[in-house]
Amino acid sequence: MAQDVCPPRVEPALSFTQGLIVGQLSVVLLIAAFIKFFIFGDPPSPDVTASLRATERRSRTLAHKKSLLSLRTSTATSNRQPTSPPSTLSKKKSSILRSPPPTLTIGSILGKTYYKVDSHQPESLDWFNVLVAQTIAQFRSDAQHDDAILTSLTKALNGSVRPDFLDEIKVTELTLGDDFPIFSNCRIIPVDEDGLSFAPGSRAFEEYAHSATREGARLQARMDVDLSDMITLAVETKMLLNYPKKMSAVLPVALAVSVVRFSGTLSISFVPSNPSQSTPTKMTFTFLDDYRLDFSIRSLLGSRSRLQDVPKIAQLVESRLHRWFDERCVEPRFQEIELPSMWPRKKNTRGGDETIEHMERSMSKAKGEGVSRELRGEEGMASGMDGQGNRAAGRRESLRERRRPRAEELFGGSGTMPGSMPGMKLDLPT
Repeated sequence: MAQDVCPPRVEPALSFTQGLIVGQLSVVLLIAAFIKFFIFGDPPSPDVTASLRATERRSRTLAHKKSLLSLRTSTATSNRQPTSPPSTLSKKKSSILRSPPPTLTIGSILGKTYYKVDSHQPESLDWFNVLVAQTIAQFRSDAQHDDAILTSLTKALNGSVRPDFLDEIKVTELTLGDDFPIFSNCRIIPVDEDGLSFAPGSRAFEEYAHSATREGARLQARMDVDLSDMITLAVETKMLLNYPKKMSAVLPVALAVSVVRFSGTLSISFVPSNPSQSTPTKMTFTFLDDYRLDFSIRSLLGSRSRLQDVPKIAQLVESRLHRWFDERCVEPRFQEIELPSMWPRKKNTRGGDETIEHMERSMSKAKGEGVSRELRGEEGMASGMDGQGNRAAGRRESLRERRRPRAEELFGGSGTMPGSMPGMKLDLPT
């Protein structure tokens, strides 16, 4: 009988209403914690963020160098195997250029320019800063009188890459700053074909110093760049919620991004042309991974109840801008620009004989017009004087005839002058 008795049922400690209330409270607490610590939490200091980003970039650069070195080791091992000698093709050489061109090597270039890599002092580049400042000042002046830069920015922001949940982006503020970048501490460093530098005086340096630059070895100029300015771009847009129907909700967003400071190391080098592959001369530039880029980001969300300067939005935007810059012009990535031919061409000639000929034609034309005007003036003056002279002569003759008395009136018609000899007549013209 004792086995047939059912065990007593354990009643729940909380009722359904109490459980619902506890669940709602937990959700509210989670939402409040998310808003407080994730959205409105204090961001880390700029120094800590910059050091973390610098460490990440440095590790990425070191990993890239290790992969290049391992690839070189494997390539050198494969090249040690015996290979068939390359077949040489006989080409007809020009009979004009009999002497072979000089071999372009790093050692010869440094020797002829009297530049010692291990002892040469870095340059200040004061003259270069003045030229760059003039160029930037002219660019800013042109931007103030022309809306080309504003039109280009609006077109770029509203291009095909704009997501569907964003409305049209409008540029509300554009400030190009009023300071200029300062370049300093310029030095020349030899690098290999992969852009890796090596210490002067080492075995690798001696090998590349005597190798032709056409094989990849080249010289690289490195200079420090420092800019402290306020370059601002402010935009406005709307975030659209297109579910369950289009534009179910709209959230206005205003964002202003300002570049406060940039400091880093710029590397510039020239890649010689390769006539066999028809590649022109190129200039490459990149920034080392030790740069510092600081932003000032302001945000505004909502139309009535507005949220201002949300820290998480500033962190997301700043992280995206750093990633955009790293993916384009921070080592091991670089920008490459093709340079035009340095040989002088007739179509690019300005001034000289053309200017002199134009001035001579203008002077001869002006001189001819002046001579013709003088001739026309002399002819008019001559005709006017002749007419006046003839008229004056006619007047003088008429006055002479009027004023001159006749002989009969003077001498009573005798025709003799008083006191003259008898029988002598004086014939006077009448």
